[in-house]
Amino acid sequence: METKQCPLYRKCGGCQLQNLDYPQQLAWKQKRVQRLLGSFGEVLPILGMEHPYHYRNKVQAAFTQDRHGKVVSGVYQSSTHHVVPVESCLTEDETADRIMATVRGLMKSFKLKPYDERADRGFLRHVLVKRGFQSGEVMVVLVAANPIFPAKKFVAALRQAHPEITTVVLNLNERRTSMVLGEREKVLYGPGFIEDTLCGCRFRISAKSFYQINPVQCEVLYGKAMEFAQLTGTETVLDAYCGIGTIGLVAARQAGTVLGVEVNRDAVHDAAANAKRNGIANARFLCADATECFTQMAEAGERADVVFMDPPRAGSNERFLLSLSELAPARVVYISCNPETQARDLAYLCARGYAVRKIQPVDMFPHTNHVECVVLMSRVEK
Repeated sequence: METKQCPLYRKCGGCQLQNLDYPQQLAWKQKRVQRLLGSFGEVLPILGMEHPYHYRNKVQAAFTQDRHGKVVSGVYQSSTHHVVPVESCLTEDETADRIMATVRGLMKSFKLKPYDERADRGFLRHVLVKRGFQSGEVMVVLVAANPIFPAKKFVAALRQAHPEITTVVLNLNERRTSMVLGEREKVLYGPGFIEDTLCGCRFRISAKSFYQINPVQCEVLYGKAMEFAQLTGTETVLDAYCGIGTIGLVAARQAGTVLGVEVNRDAVHDAAANAKRNGIANARFLCADATECFTQMAEAGERADVVFMDPPRAGSNERFLLSLSELAPARVVYISCNPETQARDLAYLCARGYAVRKIQPVDMFPHTNHVECVVLMSRVEK
């Protein structure tokens, strides 16, 4: 396999394993998972990518000016707010890179200034590009400090250069914050969302909703999750931290009923629309904190057969895990992007009547030190 080297990887910090060729990266990640999760059982061989480049379907860039006044865009250097200019990236979608270059040129043409966080002035803070790899649909999100710019002319010029763009959204972030997206949005062109197909289901993706960054490996990951769940068509399934419903809707085709729980209201709206779009009537989605929801269900004496959980990097918490154990599902399929917090949570569940049966690492983020793991747990018969 050809190994490509990025000239920016030491400055950027995004691809921590660029110094290793891809087979060596997989070996490094296998050893890491073995060290963190090996005490729970056998770690299956990591599932890598055939083509581990340009896999990211979401690209996010910060905009600023260099010391010569030139508009540049890129990523924040690790642990700083210094922008490392990036014109092309080996992990990012190439269409998104070209769109970023066009936006930089339009900023100069329209005499627009990037936002200066120290002076608290300027227009453009970030640009977010999402592309459906299956559908080809493209969303561009302009994250601005204020709404004052010639929107119609800017969007027309952007779409003239990139007719593949199907929607443009203005997101207003007027606060002094490290958060990228603000609360208010205005659709400047198109429907305000894109759609894509994953595991045979069609999904609506809005600006704020989470969608797996690597759709190729996501199908591998979800395929393993469904295999581990052993669904027969009758089960009551709970999908915690469900996002736009990807796991829950894939599971619904093989389960009795599915309840997805997610705290992000935009994502829940997308999940409900996705169920309707795919003709799935046995799945519903609730906008609620997963811990609160599972605790109430456990106190009400409710039960589940299978629980899927895919929490943020910080993992879950003891109250959620306690309520999960009281719901007493026969199987828990735990997907995590952080094996360190996953190891902590697995230890808690093992002390509450569960045992780890299978551990499958998947390389979702080639060239980085991140590794995804899907773990099957089952209830131990007393």
